[in-house]
Amino acid sequence: MLYDIDLDKSMDKKEYKETIPDMEAALSELQQKVREANLPVILVFEGWGASGKGTSISRVTNALDPRYFDVRTAGKVTEDKIMRPFLWSFWTYLPAKGQIAIMDKSWHRIILPGVREDWELSSMEANGFYVDVNAFERQLTDDGYLIIKFFLHISKEEQRRRFKKLDKDPNASWRVRAHDWAQNDNYEHNLHLFDKLLKMTSSDESPWHVIEAENKRFAACKIMGIIIDSITVQLEKRKQKKTEPPAILAPISNIPRRLQNISPDESISDAEYEDQLDYYQQRLRKLCNKLYVARRSAVVVFEGWDAAGKGGNIKRLTSEIDPRCYAVVPIGPPSSHELARHYLWRFMVKMPKGGHLTIFDRSWYGRVLIERVDKLTPEHVWQRAYHEINEMEQHLVGHGMIILKFWLHIDREEQLRRFEDRQNDPLKQHKITEADWRNREQWDQYETAVDEMLARTHASHAPWIIVESNSKKYSRVKVLKTVSDALDDTMK
Repeated sequence: MLYDIDLDKSMDKKEYKETIPDMEAALSELQQKVREANLPVILVFEGWGASGKGTSISRVTNALDPRYFDVRTAGKVTEDKIMRPFLWSFWTYLPAKGQIAIMDKSWHRIILPGVREDWELSSMEANGFYVDVNAFERQLTDDGYLIIKFFLHISKEEQRRRFKKLDKDPNASWRVRAHDWAQNDNYEHNLHLFDKLLKMTSSDESPWHVIEAENKRFAACKIMGIIIDSITVQLEKRKQKKTEPPAILAPISNIPRRLQNISPDESISDAEYEDQLDYYQQRLRKLCNKLYVARRSAVVVFEGWDAAGKGGNIKRLTSEIDPRCYAVVPIGPPSSHELARHYLWRFMVKMPKGGHLTIFDRSWYGRVLIERVDKLTPEHVWQRAYHEINEMEQHLVGHGMIILKFWLHIDREEQLRRFEDRQNDPLKQHKITEADWRNREQWDQYETAVDEMLARTHASHAPWIIVESNSKKYSRVKVLKTVSDALDDTMK
């Protein structure tokens, strides 16, 4: 993509002054239409050092209402970024519907040696980099985001000239560091790496636009024109009625009826319970200390039937762990702030950093459970979620995160007994709602949804563990043992 670019393209001052005002007016008008259409837009600016990314961003933002865009830079490295999966910070940057996010450097450049002197991917992350990046962008565009990606291209000679000019300026010399000069010294090698990056991460939905950036006036007008055209096309697409229904996943033939074939009646004596509870809690406390020292992270997901004992399990799981090293995230209906972004956003921003454990009391699986059964989400959307969830979990595990997913299983009779117990106890009445009774009436639909969820999202790196939970004590011990065994195996 880069080897055939003519870098001699230019624009004189007269043409620029005649052209840019109309472009600014058009972009300003389109920003309002973006807001009205609830279209989230991400502008990505990548390129060589000193290629003019900052100048280009300023040129674009001059035409925009500052209340409805946000400029983010990927250059600053923080502890949160280093200790989490590399895409984590970019999930936190996602704009709400109707907003524009402008990225000064992006998720793409982390793969390039010498571009980021202060942070490198782990070997596992590097191997899956292109898969993760393409999945991330596809998930966003599938959800209605518009991603416009620019690569500002200049020659080796032009880059060196600009570096020297900056270096001589006392107010700008800080912008040129050793790794910038190294990029220029190894220009041909870096050209090959940039070219590969662009080819591997360009798609029909989010293509790269290479900008001939040696003439800043030409670059500014080309960038503005691409933004105007891209937004106009996307807005027009939204107006058009889709003649074909979105694709639906092919059904899994003979989905195993796992829940029907598992008895939740396993039990344990009171004496065994007390001994094993103490043993595994103390073991887990030590393992979490090792997790912290090793800077590994872990996620435990609790799903299950209403009244299956998620709260009691979480309480026993955390009672002996240093509270500074874990967080419990209860998941309820999404807020308007959360609904304005990709549905995985509210989960990704809660992922633990290295050395910490996060426990989700319900999770991202709500999309293929309650949203499916209650018809809160169109079928093609919750069907798409299986693939998105698998990709997300693979990315987390690629970073070194441990993921365990529990389905707490009880039978209908035990659930009814617990519902009635809650309803008749003034201290427990807050735990029972009309939604619980309504969900109970949909038991068969939920059972079908759970069986498909288990079939489509169980993996050795992110397994589902069904916990027989008619006996709360047996359930708690099994969860504690499973978590401590998994951490122990990983630490070894």
